[in-house]
Amino acid sequence: MGKKHNFVQIPLIIPVRRGYNTLMVSYKLIRTNRKTIALYVRDGYVEVRAPMRTPKGDIDRFVLSKEKWIDDNLAKSKERVALRESFALDYGDKVVYRGEEFPIAERQGDRVGFGDDGFYMPPGLSRERIKAACRQIYLMLAKRDLRNRTLAFSKKMYLVPSAIKINSAKTRWGSCSEKRSLNFSWRLIMADDEVIDYVVVHELAHIAEPNHSHRFWAIVEAVLPDYVERRARLKELQQRLSAEDWD
Repeated sequence: MGKKHNFVQIPLIIPVRRGYNTLMVSYKLIRTNRKTIALYVRDGYVEVRAPMRTPKGDIDRFVLSKEKWIDDNLAKSKERVALRESFALDYGDKVVYRGEEFPIAERQGDRVGFGDDGFYMPPGLSRERIKAACRQIYLMLAKRDLRNRTLAFSKKMYLVPSAIKINSAKTRWGSCSEKRSLNFSWRLIMADDEVIDYVVVHELAHIAEPNHSHRFWAIVEAVLPDYVERRARLKELQQRLSAEDWD
C-alpha cells in the first residue's frame, strides 16, 4: 500500500511558575504498514511513522511522552542544519579522501583532478564552483577505487556482481539489487580503506543472502572479523557528513 502524508500540529503543555505555556510542535505524520509508532528528527523537523489504523489520539499521546527527547534532538538537528547551510570550501582548505586530508590547490589550466598536491583545479573559482569541482573529483576517484575494491573482494568471496555503479545517494552507502547490481554512493570514498572494504563486503554478501540474516552476517564476518568496529566508524563518518552540504 502507498504512504499517506499528513502535516499536523499538537500542543505540548509545559508547566511554568505561573500558569502554563503552550508550545506548538510541528511534525510530519507518515502512515505505513509498520506495527509500531516510531519518532525521528531529521533536518530540523519531527517525523512520526505510525501504523495505518493507529488512532490519532494515540499518536498524539506518544509524541507528548517524548517531549524532552524531541526538544533535545531538535536543538541538535537545527545546529547541524545551520552548519550544513554554512558549509563552504576555498583554496587551501582540506578535504578527506580515503580517510586522509588533502588540500585544495590551484593549478594553471582548465582541468580538475587529484595528484601529489591534493585536489587541484583552475584558479579564480568561486566557493560554490570549488565545491562542485571537489564533487567531480570525488566521483572520478570513487568510480576507480570503489570498483577496484569490489572486484578484489569479488574474487576473494566468489560472488560476482552483474554491475558496479556509483551514485549520489545521501542516506545509503551501498545497495544490491535483485539482479546483483551493486551501487555505491560516491561519498563512501571519504571513508578510510577499512571502512570502504566493510561496505563493499556487506553489499557483495547480499548477492548470496538478500536479507540481514544470521547467515548474511556470517559471510561478512568470515571476510572481516572486525566488521562491527568498522561499521561503528562508518556511523562516525555519517555524523560528520550530516554537517556538510555536498549538494
